[in-house]
Amino acid sequence: MGADRKMSAKTSPWSNDESLQRILMSDWSVSFTSLYNLLKTKLCPYFYVCTYQFTILFRASGLAGNDVITALMSPTTRGIREAMKNEGIEFSLPLVKESGHEKKKASGTSLGHGEEQAISDEDEEESFSWLEEMGVQDKIKKPDILSIKLRKEKHEVQMDHRPESVVLVKGTNTFTLLNFLINCKSLIATSGPQAGLPPTLLSPIAFRGATMQMLKRETSIDCLPHVARLGIKVTTWARSVNVKTQVVSGYKDQFSLEITGPVMPHSLHAMTMLLGSSQSGSFSAGLYTHEPTAVFNICPPVDKVLGKETVREELANCGLHPKTLDQLSQTPVLGKSSLRNVEMSDYLYNWRS
Repeated sequence: MGADRKMSAKTSPWSNDESLQRILMSDWSVSFTSLYNLLKTKLCPYFYVCTYQFTILFRASGLAGNDVITALMSPTTRGIREAMKNEGIEFSLPLVKESGHEKKKASGTSLGHGEEQAISDEDEEESFSWLEEMGVQDKIKKPDILSIKLRKEKHEVQMDHRPESVVLVKGTNTFTLLNFLINCKSLIATSGPQAGLPPTLLSPIAFRGATMQMLKRETSIDCLPHVARLGIKVTTWARSVNVKTQVVSGYKDQFSLEITGPVMPHSLHAMTMLLGSSQSGSFSAGLYTHEPTAVFNICPPVDKVLGKETVREELANCGLHPKTLDQLSQTPVLGKSSLRNVEMSDYLYNWRS
């Protein structure tokens, strides 16, 4: 988030040092594998892999209504999807309505040339069967296979870098995705301020090679803060500024707190619980989402939904508050949108996306 701008004026000793880049990548691979193993053993609920091109959200089984480990990747391009297919990674495109043939192709299962040709011919015959019924099939020029293929490729390219290009990987294929990412040369920028730097790993729990980073906290009376504006009565987190706001009976004091940085889902939920209890059930928050990650709120296809008690028991040691765990284990309902405003009044929530 704004890494190029923040790093542009700073020296990057790793950008031209290949041996240093190899060391950084080796250490990063160990950290990534460590984090995945924690996820697999349900000691980590979720984590993000943030590259300069795309972001991946890995979730433990039991979260978002799924009974297996899942990984959502967005945005993607036709090139990265083809590379994943070639590595045997089975995936789906949840936001793309496809024909049966296209779904089979998107699963990552490679078809032989003859088999693919037969399916294409079958689809073409079905598409023009209605012309035969009208008796005009000989007067209409059918598009050749090359034209059909070009149109399909054009459609795939058109959704590149868009929310619709989000990829869903499930189960054991997430481990294959892990190995693919570790060995993927295009994962690291070759030019610019981030050249030679491995992707950033963000997790709610500690992992091998991790460092704890503090969010920037400051009070503000600005109307358009970066990430969150929380209207509260008293704060012990940071220096506060008293703002007079007009109400029916006159004026009342209101304080504003601004938190800038990657505020992860469990942190947001923890803040709402804290403010709800400390502010007599009344506060408001304005949220500014990193837009490329909003699509992670889609509802992925679910094979089996685990019960609340089962999820609580299996993820009891993942480091999340039980109420936060209950919230994150629910099936998402926001679709491609994200929370923009959360307000509590008399302990009742209202929210807008």
